[in-house]
Amino acid sequence: MREEEIINYTELADARIIEIFKLAIIELPDAVRLFSHILNAQHIWAQRISSKKPLYGVWDIHPKENFESLSLENFKLIREALNNHPLDKCILYSNSRGDQYENRIDEILFHLFNHSTYHRGQVVALLKKAGFTPPVTDYIMLKRDHLL
Repeated sequence: MREEEIINYTELADARIIEIFKLAIIELPDAVRLFSHILNAQHIWAQRISSKKPLYGVWDIHPKENFESLSLENFKLIREALNNHPLDKCILYSNSRGDQYENRIDEILFHLFNHSTYHRGQVVALLKKAGFTPPVTDYIMLKRDHLL
């Protein structure tokens, strides 16, 4: 699978969750916290790849009204980072505790997109519990519908 396809998939799946948040008129604090975490992680990793300081902490909470613009900015940053760096490039970075690590960009991307999928599943479970019909976000179903 090409990296652009997994980026497109993650962006589309996130957008489908964001649409539910846009429709929600009830408070969903746990879902907002987890989706904020997804957005923060995407931002942080994109910034790490580009050797820039992240603007957000791992568990910062954003208003759901900002989810769409944050997501658009994240995917812009991710694509810029990939256009400027080869996938096999090693990145030296510090985690939120200040511990230093080094990984290749392709490893970071695998983690980033797997992390997003994991927490998106948790968000969907919370939305379902609150009475929302979760959107289809399964990769293969979106692929079958020619959305990817």
